[in-house]
Amino acid sequence: MSNHAELRRLVDKLWSYCDVLRDAGVAAIEYVEQLSFLLFLKMADEREKNPSNPKKVFPPGPDVSWDRLANLSGDALEVEYQRVLRELGKEPTNLGVIFRKAQNRIQEPALLRKLIRDLIGTETWSVGGDLNGDAYEALLQRSASDVKSGAGQYFTPRPLIHAMVEVMRPVPADLIIDPACGTGGFLLSAVEYIERHFGTGMTPDQRENLSSGQLVRGVELVVSTARLATMNLFLHGVGRENGEPVIDVRDALSGVPSTRATLVLANPPFGKKSSITVTDDEGRAEREDVSYSRPDFWVTTTNKQLNFLQHIASLMAVGGRAAVVVPDNVLFEGGVGETIRRRLLKEYDVHTLLRLPTGIFCAGGVKANVLFFDRKRARPEKPWTEKLWVYDFRVGEHFTMKQNPLREEHLADFIASFAAEDRAQREESERFTSFGYEELLARDKVNLDITWLKDPALESADDGVPPEIIAQEIVEDLRAALAEFAAVADALAARAVERNDAERDSV
Repeated sequence: MSNHAELRRLVDKLWSYCDVLRDAGVAAIEYVEQLSFLLFLKMADEREKNPSNPKKVFPPGPDVSWDRLANLSGDALEVEYQRVLRELGKEPTNLGVIFRKAQNRIQEPALLRKLIRDLIGTETWSVGGDLNGDAYEALLQRSASDVKSGAGQYFTPRPLIHAMVEVMRPVPADLIIDPACGTGGFLLSAVEYIERHFGTGMTPDQRENLSSGQLVRGVELVVSTARLATMNLFLHGVGRENGEPVIDVRDALSGVPSTRATLVLANPPFGKKSSITVTDDEGRAEREDVSYSRPDFWVTTTNKQLNFLQHIASLMAVGGRAAVVVPDNVLFEGGVGETIRRRLLKEYDVHTLLRLPTGIFCAGGVKANVLFFDRKRARPEKPWTEKLWVYDFRVGEHFTMKQNPLREEHLADFIASFAAEDRAQREESERFTSFGYEELLARDKVNLDITWLKDPALESADDGVPPEIIAQEIVEDLRAALAEFAAVADALAARAVERNDAERDSV
């Protein structure tokens, strides 16, 4: 059986249980999470029983046995399984990240036993190499398309990730950080790129750093998503069970970075506001907006997207480079948005902008772009941005998640136009053109939401675009417009608060 056929068999087998558990109240993304626990336990058991090279996976202390779980049933199985999850979640390692706050969502012991014995127990997981990792990645992608679960917000389209990594060209000397890593797609793609291009030429130390996770670092706020990212990397050979966590579970915006990245790859959350949930004296839960007042930030704002852009700029080492997915409002929002854009253009080399079409993200209503910029040494006398090259991949492109999904070949022209090997050799084309620094500053509010192409769909009713795609684009445009209106309303509300505060201070 070919690798592709075997991969399909494995994915279909794993996914077949999703429908069974969905009927029992377990969402698709929760199903993948539950699989992660059992997969790890089975892999650890296989490694410890390997006759040629047995390896102790679990640290002294937790009494963990796959055979014991496989031989239990009923309430005894449920109790023992929850005990194992609780004990492993206490470890300060990658193991602890995978099992941190782990809960058994499979409330029917018979279903749990079926997963253990008939699904996980009948496969060999520790010798599958990339096959098992690819199967897990495919499960993540399928679960991300489950709209009701909201899992799509943690999953960036893989063709887009691969294109971003291809033009950024990570090297073994890089420290690659994703401050909002979701399920780990950017980090995994960067590792695969390094292995593909430098595998045979890496030193033993570089190879050890790559496989142990020292070259890649992720930050993720949501515990369950961090475990999926850790497991995704682990199944692809990145990270040690008892090694330092590759994924740091915390709020990336909460403090000044202690480590500087030479390469940042990220798709930060698209939510407009940073907020926390607090409980008042009467037990009511309320959301409070959070402003991050950091000495390394140019402005203080509750806008999560603008805060992530500032954080990434601060996170970069001198000489570092970044590729960041940003929604449209980051390019045109006035007030603090304009201030950030002015500072970024002056102090960084903002060299490329990729305008993305709608219909490529699992989360609907998203109009997004990829912003590419490099950090340079301080140079107050002269701005670092000389030209911003804009590639318009939005106009005239029509995608949907199922009927016409984004594929690798769709971004091939962008990769070629980017000219990663020597950006000085770039050439203008219909979709790729440049704008000088002074030209950008002269635009109203330094608006970088630049377009010059006419959409053929607006010029001709007979352009061959299926009506379902046109309808989907209308829905996406309406959602995006509502999001933009909400961003304006938030900005006006923030200004009103600042004005009231200033009036109170003057009294």
